[in-house]
Amino acid sequence: MVSGQILLLLLAISVGLIVLFTGKYKVHAFLVLLGAAYFVGIFSGLGLSETVNAIATGFGGTLKSIGIVIAAGTIIGYILEKSGGALSMAEAVLKVIGKNRVPHAMSIIGYIVSVPVFCDSGFVILSPLNKTLTKRAGLSMAVTAIALSTGLYATHTLVPPTPGPIAAAENLNADLGLVIVLGLIASIPAAIAGLYYAMKVGSKIQIEPDIEESYEDLMQKYGKLPPAKWAFAPLVVPILLIVLKSIADFPSHPFGTETLKNFLDFIGHPITALLIGVLLSFKLVEKLDESIYGPNGWVGEGLKNAAIIILITGAGGSFGYVLRETGIGDYIGSTLAAYNLGLLLPFVIAALLKTAQGSSTVAIITTSALLSPMMDSLGLGSPYGRALAVLAIGAGSMVVSHANDSYFWVVTQFSNMDVTQGYRLQTIATFVEGVVAAIVILIMGAILL
Repeated sequence: MVSGQILLLLLAISVGLIVLFTGKYKVHAFLVLLGAAYFVGIFSGLGLSETVNAIATGFGGTLKSIGIVIAAGTIIGYILEKSGGALSMAEAVLKVIGKNRVPHAMSIIGYIVSVPVFCDSGFVILSPLNKTLTKRAGLSMAVTAIALSTGLYATHTLVPPTPGPIAAAENLNADLGLVIVLGLIASIPAAIAGLYYAMKVGSKIQIEPDIEESYEDLMQKYGKLPPAKWAFAPLVVPILLIVLKSIADFPSHPFGTETLKNFLDFIGHPITALLIGVLLSFKLVEKLDESIYGPNGWVGEGLKNAAIIILITGAGGSFGYVLRETGIGDYIGSTLAAYNLGLLLPFVIAALLKTAQGSSTVAIITTSALLSPMMDSLGLGSPYGRALAVLAIGAGSMVVSHANDSYFWVVTQFSNMDVTQGYRLQTIATFVEGVVAAIVILIMGAILL
């Protein structure tokens, strides 16, 4: 294996090649990401067979967690669009929030949803609503997609019960209640910063929502739209089921440890919850037949749309896993751990680990495990110190979402962004969001420690 400095150079070169080939030469992202994974694996000294194994493991591991979720979410989105259900939702939301506040609404919805739901699953679930609201309001997807993305990201990395912050609290022996309270305080300015960036920068980039039929077309076709309550059901019910699963998994076991908990864990798993959402979406059609559920019907068309997203997301997982296997994260963590930077140290280590290997959860867990023995020597041994250290790690795990992060590909592919636009929007927005969160946490540290 090559030195740590060479690994950092390989990371920089691979990211540059991804931007060059997808942006300038318009090579399909699936091929470019796999090529980047081979490039890093071979030239890092990982080994030929080990590189192939890492690519396969990363691809399968990513799709294991999100492949069916993407497929089910895309089917729901397609049925909502074709049935007029998405427009029914849009009409209901716009009546409440007003036409000019769609980005604010998507940011708030994302902020709430991602407390119990993984941000990538949340984005998939909410994408149909986001697209339709964007179309009806005459906005660019660049604005609303990043508003939704950063709203989801804020609580995903800073507020339990998402797995990363919970694991970090466990590793650092931090009080979970204190982490939740302080996390909610820190995540609000972070989400606002993401929303501000989306509105300022996204408004300069026009990206049309890929909705095939207009409001007028659907009204002419159906005469009336489906009731809003049934249109919302395929989105809201899966979210509620996932929330119940998260509550059931609390250490206090509010639903016990046996039959009820096992049932909630089953129906609240994102895969089961989204498939229930698919079944609920069938309620939006007057006549359920092969034209809806058949291989050439709406379900079949939804799966065709999902295939490209799934493959690109899996290839991004391969690239991230190869980077992880090279040991670049260990090099970054061990190098920086020698510096006494207080709360800035967990932020910087987590940020570099996130940027290097792609997964926020891996960055959070790795950083917290690395720093666990050092909390007293860093001056963070008090209850407040440990809780703030968890949050500093969470803030670092936002910085930055780019080509080795499956969330980057979920956001860009569901929002019709090319890779260059994705870096300008998603990557820089997550940088801004993470830095703002870190500044708030440092201020809290100055007050509480």
